[in-house]
Amino acid sequence: MNLVRAAFRIAVVACLPVAVAFSQDAPAPVTVVHCPKLFDSAAGKMLGPTTVFISGDKFDKVESGTQSPVGATVIELAGATCLPGLIDDHVHLDDQFGKNTYAEAAHVNFADQVLRSTLYARRTLLAGFTTVRNVGDTNYDTVALRNAVAAGTVIGPRIFTAGPAISTTGGHADHTNGLSMDLQGDPGPMQSIFNGPDEARKVVRLHYKEGADLIKAMPSGGVMDLGTNGSGPQMTEDEIRAIVETAHDYGMKVAVHAHGAEAIRRSVVAGVDSVEHGTFMDDQDIRLMKEHGTFYCPTVYTGQFVAEQAKKGAYPPTVAKKAIEVGPQIMKTVTRAYQGGVKFAYGTDAGVYPHGQNWEDFIYLVKAGLPPAYTLQMATINAAQLLGHDDELGTVAPGKYADLVAVPGDPLDDITVMSKVSFVMKAGVVYKRDGEEVLTQ
Repeated sequence: MNLVRAAFRIAVVACLPVAVAFSQDAPAPVTVVHCPKLFDSAAGKMLGPTTVFISGDKFDKVESGTQSPVGATVIELAGATCLPGLIDDHVHLDDQFGKNTYAEAAHVNFADQVLRSTLYARRTLLAGFTTVRNVGDTNYDTVALRNAVAAGTVIGPRIFTAGPAISTTGGHADHTNGLSMDLQGDPGPMQSIFNGPDEARKVVRLHYKEGADLIKAMPSGGVMDLGTNGSGPQMTEDEIRAIVETAHDYGMKVAVHAHGAEAIRRSVVAGVDSVEHGTFMDDQDIRLMKEHGTFYCPTVYTGQFVAEQAKKGAYPPTVAKKAIEVGPQIMKTVTRAYQGGVKFAYGTDAGVYPHGQNWEDFIYLVKAGLPPAYTLQMATINAAQLLGHDDELGTVAPGKYADLVAVPGDPLDDITVMSKVSFVMKAGVVYKRDGEEVLTQ
């Protein structure tokens, strides 16, 4: 009996290495994408024929030439240029301005706005933007949208959201501006409105509690609200500093809407992570932003768009006046800021103009004198760095999320091809191919 047991043990042990070796040698499912050209966003240059290997939701390896491993699913992108999934660091997915926007405020329900956001998210993804930073919403609805996209119940880009923008009383994010006195009430921290450093800290903590990923603050006036101040400062330096210190304690970055030079200066010295719009940025602001490493999201096309819409009578008189004053200035500012060495990240303000047209900024950035390669870096590696997620996003590299898009032609030769995204993959799932949406659910 002992001999039988010993023989059985020997047989089992002998079989184990074979089983383990077989398990280790079994090839994992792999998808390969053949890219005739691939934009290397880290280096800012175009590579020749490249094979991108994808395993699950991550890039596995990237090799030059065209390879087709046995058993792999092969995606051919003949005649196309591949790029990392694009990133827009300034969108508003739960809103889209139109000719009836101001009138709709009286009768459009919150549920209507939420449902519309799912359409805007889908359009954004199909335009090639696989990740976005949502910098201002209503009642944290893009927190829910972010979670729904992550769960796969809604199709859209990966979302990092600030929740509602925060403002002082009467500031750009005080949505009671322009209402009759009996409708204004007295919005406070629960409505993301504050006065003084202590209330500023409370608002930031409330945002953390509600699931925001970052903070969006409004230290200057703006264009699209019904207030008369389009660029003057609306927060003290101490208030901005309280926002920044508290947000950074909670691991959140701070983006600020700032048109006027003084509001920009206060924000930069207080330590914000990015300045949005920056329309009237002066030489001191440029020097400070370079010294502090503050990112600039210029939203350049929006400036042109609102100025043209204002001339067509699309906005109330108060808004139209500000749009005409602010819009044309942005192109000059973008040129000066780039020449001054400020670091740019791609941000569009989509929602002020139609979602899905996020590519418009590429064209106007090039018109402002930025090299096409740099504008592509803005929307990939730079935008990922501003998010604080360049370890996962922004380049086509092993271990990063398999976000890949393609356009016909070479955007370094003709930047307008960015309007013709023909292929979209997010986290290894194809959502668009040959210019047509691929149904995934």
